[in-house]
Amino acid sequence: MSTPYVVREAVEPGDREACFAVRKEVFVAEQGVPEDLEYDAYDAGAVHVLALGADGEALGTGRLLHGEAAAAKNGGGRAVQQTPGSLGRLAVTRRARGLGVGAALVRGIEEAARARGLTAVDLHAQTHALGFYERLGYEAYGPEFPDAGMPHRAMRRVL
Repeated sequence: MSTPYVVREAVEPGDREACFAVRKEVFVAEQGVPEDLEYDAYDAGAVHVLALGADGEALGTGRLLHGEAAAAKNGGGRAVQQTPGSLGRLAVTRRARGLGVGAALVRGIEEAARARGLTAVDLHAQTHALGFYERLGYEAYGPEFPDAGMPHRAMRRVL
């Protein structure tokens, strides 16, 4: 049985717009995140990953920050070479949930991190998603904190 979607880096014309459309649907429309908080200066230098259905429909997205952007996003203070990548903005459309798209996107982001020489990936998970990331090998650390009005925890996976 073939997979009903593909996951790849968003490098083709229109890919970034498709990523942003998924994020708008999930974060802005469903979760009520203000649009001015959803899109940020990190988007320009991020590696965006996109899940596409067999019909070419965008099903999910996520992004990887690395280098100086990851250091800034993760709180700075570490040498850039030692900073893990930062996985973020992981979103799967309602119609694609339950198909494994989220896990495939995480693995695609990890692959992109490895390709860039990173040895770990950090993320800030909404607390309701902790179990999802734990099943993928991520470990929570530090206290709960608010982000865009929702409770989050920091997590890391060594690659």
